Amino acid sequence: MSLHADARRVLTAWSPPDPSQDALREQYLAHLEARQDAMWRSCHPDHLTASAIVIAEDASAVALTLHAKLGRWLQFGGHCEPVDTSVVGAAERETREESGIDSLRLDPTPLLLSRHEVPCGPERPAHHLDVQFLAVAPAEAPLAASEESTEVRWFALDDLPADTDATVRALSAAAARRLRDSPRRVPSSRND
Repeated sequence: MSLHADARRVLTAWSPPDPSQDALREQYLAHLEARQDAMWRSCHPDHLTASAIVIAEDASAVALTLHAKLGRWLQFGGHCEPVDTSVVGAAERETREESGIDSLRLDPTPLLLSRHEVPCGPERPAHHLDVQFLAVAPAEAPLAASEESTEVRWFALDDLPADTDATVRALSAAAARRLRDSPRRVPSSRND
């Protein structure tokens, strides 16, 4: 199955938590229908991306990256690459690369979607159509910044940086709810 087909499968099967998320899901599916290159950064002005919010297994803290180019605390993730065979796989690869955490477990069901403007590509406005997943890691797992980050750090859920935007706050809250409500939903670590 191609990455494009996997994205369509995942989004078609996903049950959004509210009407605004369902509207985004429909936009993503329409984009996939219209563009065979929808998964690649070369698709302008919009393309799908994959990310994950890393939450401690006790749901006490999230790990965030201070994005070097944007200067904001964000979840881990980014562009899909030719090596990616699934959207959740792209999110996992990006999260491992950017966080330095090897012992991640990703829930294969999207958590939220986020369409946000980005300063990339030749056309403006350009948007990432981000498919966001939940990643669970051991509490206090050591972090290592990648070249895309100024810093990576654990934050208590109730003590996120003051300038954390509303989408990252909503993603963190959704991750904590899913982990508390359905802890068995996240697969075992591949290192188990």
